[in-house]
Amino acid sequence: QLAEPGSEVTCLHLLVAIISTSVVLLREHFKDFAEFGYLGAFLIAFLCSATVILGVPTLPVMFALGGVLNPFYVGLAAGAGEAIGELIIYTAGRTGHAFFLKDRFIAVQNNKNATGIYPRLQRWIHAKGAVALFLSSVVFNPFFSLISATAGATRFPPWKFFGAVWAGKTVKWIAIALLGYAL
Repeated sequence: QLAEPGSEVTCLHLLVAIISTSVVLLREHFKDFAEFGYLGAFLIAFLCSATVILGVPTLPVMFALGGVLNPFYVGLAAGAGEAIGELIIYTAGRTGHAFFLKDRFIAVQNNKNATGIYPRLQRWIHAKGAVALFLSSVVFNPFFSLISATAGATRFPPWKFFGAVWAGKTVKWIAIALLGYAL
């Protein structure tokens, strides 16, 4: 039997809070994760993307790992880890859509003149879909968690979300790891 209505939102928010706290507490120990090689790249990318905390040192770690390991595998591991982490943020937006939206998506779709970042993100994801998610994930984007939550809240298909984000994040981390390899 299903749990009480809304309990999945509470559990998911608790998971995000636990991961966020872990990232803050383990921040100084990320170099230790790097000793695990590809698994370390995966774990660091996962932990950093499953939270909305900025300033976590993913870039220097992936750059350094690219210099000592196969940069393609580093990029694949980090891309997969980051995409799975973003899937948690996506799911938080999807399960919490009633809290975040409160019929705003329908109002935004009916009112093309609605302003603000959230209505613009909704329209952009609705119009461009996987291309928008790929392009925003292939670059360093400190607001990608907001984009992930918005994609979930607007009911963008999860398999398309994951595919586009995995591809974008993998391209980004392969490029960084190759740069680390070259230098």
